[in-house]
Order: sequence, then C-alpha cells, then structure tokens
Amino acid sequence: MVCARQLSQACDSVRRHIVMAGFPSVLTKRRFPLKRGLNRPVAIMKLDIREDNSMLHQKIVESPFKLKYGNYIGGEWREPIGGKYFDNITPVTGGKLCEIPRSDEKDINAALDAAHAAKDKWGRTAPAERSNILMKIAQRMEDKLEVLAQAETWDNGKPIRETMAADIPLAIDHFRYFASCIRAQEGSIGEIDNDTVAYHFHEPLGVVGQIIPWNFPILMAAWKLAPALAAGNCVVIKPAEQTPASLLVWAEIIGDLLPPGVLNIVNGFGLEAGKPLASSPRIAKIAFTGETTTGRLIMQYASQNLIPVTLELGGKSPNIFFADVANEDDDFFDKALEGFAMFALNQGEVCTCPSRALVHESIYDRFMERAVKRVEAIVQGNPLDAATMIGAQASNEQMEKILAYLDIGKQEGAEVLTGGTRNDLGGELANGYYIKPTVFAGHNKMRVFQEEIFGPVVSVATFKTDAEALEIANDTLYGLGAGVWTRDGNRAYRFGREIQAGRVWTNCYHAYPAHAAFGGYKQSGIGRETHKMMLDHYQQTKNMLVSYSPKKLGFF
Repeated sequence: MVCARQLSQACDSVRRHIVMAGFPSVLTKRRFPLKRGLNRPVAIMKLDIREDNSMLHQKIVESPFKLKYGNYIGGEWREPIGGKYFDNITPVTGGKLCEIPRSDEKDINAALDAAHAAKDKWGRTAPAERSNILMKIAQRMEDKLEVLAQAETWDNGKPIRETMAADIPLAIDHFRYFASCIRAQEGSIGEIDNDTVAYHFHEPLGVVGQIIPWNFPILMAAWKLAPALAAGNCVVIKPAEQTPASLLVWAEIIGDLLPPGVLNIVNGFGLEAGKPLASSPRIAKIAFTGETTTGRLIMQYASQNLIPVTLELGGKSPNIFFADVANEDDDFFDKALEGFAMFALNQGEVCTCPSRALVHESIYDRFMERAVKRVEAIVQGNPLDAATMIGAQASNEQMEKILAYLDIGKQEGAEVLTGGTRNDLGGELANGYYIKPTVFAGHNKMRVFQEEIFGPVVSVATFKTDAEALEIANDTLYGLGAGVWTRDGNRAYRFGREIQAGRVWTNCYHAYPAHAAFGGYKQSGIGRETHKMMLDHYQQTKNMLVSYSPKKLGFF
C-alpha cells in the first residue's frame, strides 16, 4: 500500500517495467520479446494499438503460474496428503489459473513437524545471520519484481501499476526494515543492588501460525513473516483460498535462502486448514488478518491453548473534509479531492477503506460536484494494463456481496451519485469481477454506512459542527483508520487525538510505511502490525536475576 502521489510518480516507471516484462508498451507499437522467469513465461498481454496509441483490443495470453502446486513444507514441495486440489480462479477473466492443494489437519501437522524440527537451530542463529538472510530475500524479490507483481495481479485482480509500484516494493521494504531492526535490538541489564543484577533477554516464541487475507496476499504475508523470521521463529502460514498462488510463486523465488522448515506454506479452506492451525497446541502464537467474525473464532481457538493473538480485522473508516479545504482552488483542494477518491484504491478491498465520507454542509455541493467527476475519471479496465487504475474484485463471492450492498443502499433510500452497478468490460474480460466505483449519499444510520462492504463504495453524509463530525466518525463498531482534511493545524491535531481509530491520516490517506505502527481500536482488532515493536510481539522476555554475593540468603 502506498500513497496516491507515490503511485502517480511511479506510473512511468511501472510502464517501463511492464515493457521489460514482456508487455507491449501502450506508448509504442513495438512488440517486445517474452521474458523468461522461473523457466516459464511470465504473464503477457497482447494489445492492438491505434495510431493515437489508444487500445483497440486486449487479449490475455499467459499467466505466471504452473498448472499445479503442492504445499511448501520443510523446504520442499509436497502433494496434499489427502490428494485433494481446488481450482484457483483469476478475477481478471473468471477463468482457471492453476490447481491448489486442498489441505487438511494432516498437512498442517506435517508443516508443524517440519517447523518444530527447525526451530531450535533457527532460534539460536545470530541476529546478524537472520538479518543477512532477510536482506537476501528482499534483494531476490527486487530482482524478480515483475514476476511477483504479475502473479499478484493475476491472483488478486488489482492493477499492475499498484503491484509494481506499491504492493511488492512495500513488501521488499518490510523485509529490509526488520532485517535492520533485529540488528539494532538490544537486551537490558539493571542493577538491583551492589551484588544483584537483572538481565533481560529476547527469545523467540518458537513456532507461530499465520493466516493472511486475500486483499494484499504478498504484502500482508511480508507484514507477518518479516518480524516473525527476524525474531527467530519458524512459521506455518496459510494463504487465503481466494488468492492462494502468488505466495507460492514467491516461495519458489526465495525458498532456498531459508533453512528447511523455517518457512512452511499450507493452502486450503478455513475450516479444513485454518482452524487446525489456529487451534493447534503446537503453535506459540497465531496472527490473523481478515473479517471480524472470523477473528472472533480465531481468538476462541487460541484461548484454548492460552497463546497470544494478533488480530487485524474490519473497518468502516471515516474520511472528514472540513469547510476550509475549499477555501482555495489550489493544490491542497485537489489533493483533498483525490483523498475522497481513495475509497477506490485496490477496488475498495482495504480494511481501512475510507468508506464513510463526511463533508461540511457549507461546501457539500461544490465539493461533491468535483469529487464525483474525480471518481468518474478513474480508469477501470484490464488489470494487466498500466493505464488501469481500478481492476477486478478478488472473487466472484466478493463481487456478489458488493452488488448485494449496492441493492441494500438503494432500498434504504441512499442516492446513487455515480456507479452503482457491475461493469461489463466485454471481450475476454466479460466474465471478470468488475464493479464501477460507487458514491452513495445518505446518513450514518444506513447499513451502507455501518457495515463493512469491502468494495469500491463510499457513502457520503454532511455535518454542521466539529462536534457532530466527531460524533458521526466515532459512531461505528470499528476503529481501524480515519482521515482528517483541514488547513487548520489545531483542528487536525485535536481530531487526530479524539477519533477512536488506531491510524489517523491527516491530509493524506493510504500510506503504510514499515516504521509506523498499524492496528485497530474497538472491534478492528488486537495488537499491531509493522514498526519495530512487532519484534516484541514475536518474542518472549527472559529475566535472569543473578546474585554475585557469596553470603547466605538469610531466610532459613
């Protein structure tokens, strides 16, 4: 995830990378040779270009995946013990990409066996050695940036310009960041008295379980894996069944850099593979990103074994635009309009999606006229085209959920200012999962204001006073993110402190640097992701209280 300005600045670079990866440029008629990676062709797209360089037709030719995958356990690829597979469908076309293991408890236990066999040796490796390995992982990912970006786009449906400029570069940065953090981490020593000293050591938890979501498969895996591996843990990780393949491509690329058993990837469905992992007495921690209802279950499973959990769950983030944003028609006002449109980033499939926009009533008409035009200018198309700004929803199930909420909003009386329907792009994309960016106008008691839709939908309401804006902003079960837009520094600070959310963007939105803590209030989760504090979340503290006095204790 990255801020919109960084995306815009990176767009030209993205197009150059795509050309290098075997895509014909949208700026030229020249055909480029197909690049080879991992002994198979990476994804390419055939474009017929008009004289004015616009696209007349686009045809998807290949994907970056093998036809069938195994689970990655103990440094090798293993078929699922039960012999079952499921089809992985790409949201780009609605067609089959590859076959993925439909694993169960036996596969989870095999992965846990491998992790436990490796944990003592890995936990004793020097921090400098673990740091060097994470640095090598980051470099290998950077060398294969195009392959990883294309895999993520095929698997998830998000635009290639985002995976090239945001998702994969940020994942790389997280590995480098935690490689640096573990080198800098120190224990402590305290003098109790002249003869007694307290030592404090950081020790790994051992074997941890991680379950990642489908909206940012590789990036969310990096958020969890980088601190866990840096801290000296072995990991069993389960990708989401909706986007199971891109992390397997990643494992092919970096797997040889880690000792066997340190990293284990097991695919499958929630009840069949996720539950056995989260409820296993053989893990020392479970980290989960996903919806709140599932998070409650994960917490229940973990409580049976009294292990810590990190839960990054749902959100319904307010995005507040005060009257002074429209004082001038300048760069800041334009930035605020872009901030409004950020609900469409990643097709709205972001837990911090600014899905509730609150606009001061005095500027509502003028602001919304410009804001709707900004939304309507968002280019939706083939996710593998560098010009595309919004791609496909991650699955047919998710698309149908969003369409159902569009119907709910209309039935509740919300006014559709733009969008509100599925987008039929025709041709090879006709069966893809595309929804037009949608803007509703209504009030905060409507379901589309209160319930997480997880799609390119924003619901807009007005407010009169600062107090009313704050009341509406905090009137939600969630507390993950929020946005504040104002030229008044005093108001910006005050609202940033009073909004009940773990991350408050001020005059910006959707920036996710590795060194800024991320996590929710209320029902948006427990614990934090990113930032050096995450090392502590994957470690336990040992205290050695040592007496250097030869004299007796004096009790008995």
